Amino acid sequence: MKETTLVIMAAGIGSRFGGGIKQLEPVGPGGEIIMDYSIYDALKAGFDKIVFIIRKDLEKDFREVIGSRIEKKARVQYAFQELDDLPAGFAKPAGRTKPWGTGQAVLSIKGLVDGPFLVINADDYYGKEGFRKIHDYMVNEMKEDTPIYDLCMGGFMLANTLSENGGVTRGVCQIGEDGYLKAVKETYGIERHGDSLKASDEQGNPVSLDIGCHVSMNMWGLPASFLDELERGFPEFLSGIREGDVKAEYLLPRIIDKLVETQKARVKVLETPDRWFGVTYKEDKKSVADSLRALIAEGAYPEKL
Repeated sequence: MKETTLVIMAAGIGSRFGGGIKQLEPVGPGGEIIMDYSIYDALKAGFDKIVFIIRKDLEKDFREVIGSRIEKKARVQYAFQELDDLPAGFAKPAGRTKPWGTGQAVLSIKGLVDGPFLVINADDYYGKEGFRKIHDYMVNEMKEDTPIYDLCMGGFMLANTLSENGGVTRGVCQIGEDGYLKAVKETYGIERHGDSLKASDEQGNPVSLDIGCHVSMNMWGLPASFLDELERGFPEFLSGIREGDVKAEYLLPRIIDKLVETQKARVKVLETPDRWFGVTYKEDKKSVADSLRALIAEGAYPEKL
């Protein structure tokens, strides 16, 4: 049976622990953070190990605050996303202060996995169904080492992923009748305004959205061979950055969208009815905690993980 890995992108977690860092805000009755619930659901779904992507300067604190607890429940490895971890011939531009996005983050696990893996954000609650469906797809259906990459993703309903406290960014998906992704476009500032939605594209132009459309929440099931694609594409991305641009990011949704457009990848969208929770805004913490207590009351989770 294929070994499956859960990869958690946590390099943006911040340099201080507990002092208002949203990924580490306790939201469970036993002091659990959102990551604890994702790991619990992933292990129940059958994942074999956990890889945390962090920054090197956070390693000691991260192990003490999170890693040491998780190491008692599962095999754990660490990968490091660093601003100056660049291909030969490239250097960090003056004024750049943050790493290069989710594509670089995932590339950092190269050499740590040799089977399919699921990528998630550290600060998003995804629900149980996505983990089960993606694990089953990766084990039973995903084809590896094929000319066209065989990928999958958790497909959330936009209505289940909004915050009551401000706009959110989502990868808005077009899906074919066969259940495969046709396109995914980053869409910004999505929020309810009465009975309508407000949103914009990357240039700030208004975008019309259907509340029932599917969105990506960076929940991607990928074969190990996809890391070779990220490695090949990173120098091309860096070469294309305009002079003076210190914020450009090598982003998974854009990379995958381009591969789909050029017919180099197929992405099976695995629909999940679960509601997303996340602490995008400080005001979100109470609603997340209340939602988790409701799930515990329903028997979805024990009182203490």
